[in-house]
Amino acid sequence: MFDHLGFYTAGDLRAQGDFYKAILKPLGYHLLQTHIEADGGGRIVFGSGVERSPFFVLAKGKPDHWRAEQKAGLSAMHLAFSAPSKASVDQFHSIGLQRGARNNGDPGPRQRGWYGAYLIDADSNGIEAGLYL
Repeated sequence: MFDHLGFYTAGDLRAQGDFYKAILKPLGYHLLQTHIEADGGGRIVFGSGVERSPFFVLAKGKPDHWRAEQKAGLSAMHLAFSAPSKASVDQFHSIGLQRGARNNGDPGPRQRGWYGAYLIDADSNGIEAGLYL
């Protein structure tokens, strides 16, 4: 359904980038591009590296099209990443907790044959990894 998605962090882009780099590695996603400016703004891109496959952008700054009252990190969102295995879901969750994320649901079976794990990142976004069994 989606080709790519992205969101803006209110925190330190490098620190958030390191967090996502660590938790996405067991899922088969890795750092594709880093564009960080001297002021700390910019963007970091993650994906599988397969040509024309979906990717994820983490950014810092304020886009020109935002209204004055919009601010990064104030509207938390939920992201669910596809995982290749139950073991990778377990690793995603464990690494996330080690890197400071809050637990929002231990790895395990859910409805409709889904095996998933849930974290809350530093910007209060719900981050999930899972697969259909």
